[in-house]
Amino acid sequence: MRTASEIWTHLSSVMAGLIFAWATPQLRMHIEGYAHKAVGHVYPYIEVTFPEFAGERLERSEAYIAIQNYLNASASARAKRLKVESVKDSQSLVLSMDDDEEVVHEFEGVKLWWSSSQIISRNSTLPLPYRRFYRLAFHWRHRQLITGSYIKHALAKGKAVAANNRQRKLFTNNPSSNWDSSKWSHVAFEHPATFDTLAMEPSKKTEIMNDLLKFKQGKEYYARIGKAWKRGYLLYGPPGTGKSTLIAAMANFLSYDVYDLELTTVKDNTELRKLLIETTAKSIIVIEDIDCSLDLTGQRKMKKQERDSDEGKADPVKRMTKGGEESKESKVTLSGLLNFIDGLWSSCRGERIIVLTANFIEKLDPALIRTGRMDKHIEMSYCCFESFKVLTRNYLGIESHPLFTTVRQLLEETKMTPADVAENLIPKSDDEDEEACLEGLIETLKKVKECARKKLEEEEKAAAAAEATAARAMTEKAAAAAAWSLIVLTFDKLRNWG
Repeated sequence: MRTASEIWTHLSSVMAGLIFAWATPQLRMHIEGYAHKAVGHVYPYIEVTFPEFAGERLERSEAYIAIQNYLNASASARAKRLKVESVKDSQSLVLSMDDDEEVVHEFEGVKLWWSSSQIISRNSTLPLPYRRFYRLAFHWRHRQLITGSYIKHALAKGKAVAANNRQRKLFTNNPSSNWDSSKWSHVAFEHPATFDTLAMEPSKKTEIMNDLLKFKQGKEYYARIGKAWKRGYLLYGPPGTGKSTLIAAMANFLSYDVYDLELTTVKDNTELRKLLIETTAKSIIVIEDIDCSLDLTGQRKMKKQERDSDEGKADPVKRMTKGGEESKESKVTLSGLLNFIDGLWSSCRGERIIVLTANFIEKLDPALIRTGRMDKHIEMSYCCFESFKVLTRNYLGIESHPLFTTVRQLLEETKMTPADVAENLIPKSDDEDEEACLEGLIETLKKVKECARKKLEEEEKAAAAAEATAARAMTEKAAAAAAWSLIVLTFDKLRNWG
């Protein structure tokens, strides 16, 4: 039998050999490999790792971000140790799992273990001195369910959480002289408009919301029919009817960014295409007042050339000075705008809505607003009684009032925009209550009605005067023709007698 000293001597030799082997990289790799294999035969769990940085450029992994958002949604309810983070483009602070924390999830009756870890990195190219990762563990019997369904579910839910939490943006295009920094500049989009507060007939609002939802959920449908995943809206109507407010409500309803494109600052069609490429998915591209922003039709271009030619003939010096200024004007053409909306480059991003607004639809070229480019035409008209009730609920906090009957009758007889109605419903002092505001609106509607009546009378008088003038001119012309015929007849008779 060995003595204690011999046993300790033998153990010391074994430990020294293990330390030497572990210190040798090649031997350590073999030891780790055999150790993992040995453990794998008795350890019944499979582990999936989601590292923070991946790829040749060591960019932050989209899968890691999605899993982080997915776990953050339930971390505050399950994890015992949390940390507070301020995530870029998020509207608020986010609670997330602390490092070396583990939470238990369940998916279709299967128990899963998620853990958050970090280790010191030996890679000097990483932006941080440590590597963070999430690890998912599950029993090997559920491999197909987890790898086939659960991971896809977690990634999709994480991306949806990120989309709902992110701070949406309102973009505007920069002049091309400032494109060294960025083609678009942005601010936080904080417009409060929703379909609940939008002054519009309920049936029309429901129709628009259903159309938007169908579009948002139509990725597979658009791919199946071979069409770019985009949709065009044309909003037309008099100023003050809520076109811009509807756009804001659409953006809030879909949680999309908004790109407000100012065509007058775009130099030519090439720049317009570059701006389109720089936009992102899940966005609304807006061109407001398209009927008066640029001369886009060939007929207007010809008129402009004729006008410039006349000015040049009258003043050659003015024509020379104007030639230098024309290079600063936008040279975007109708063809360029059509390609922007519906050409090949319009499909470079998916899930986008293009909205054009106009005060006078009859001024727009038919090619610009045809189906396929502007798929849905929405007329924004004057305030009706249903719109008025929405405005009174927003501004006065009331659903009904005895004066509503009078207002309804006047709205049916008068044309007033929702913006003008809303202005009359705003209390101008602390002493004004809802009844005072409604009485003020009624007085304004009566004045508008009277002005419209007087204008109609003046137009009728002008039309009657024009008809009288035309009739008098016709009578005088007929009398002159009769007198001339008499003179000719008399002259013929005299000649025959001679």
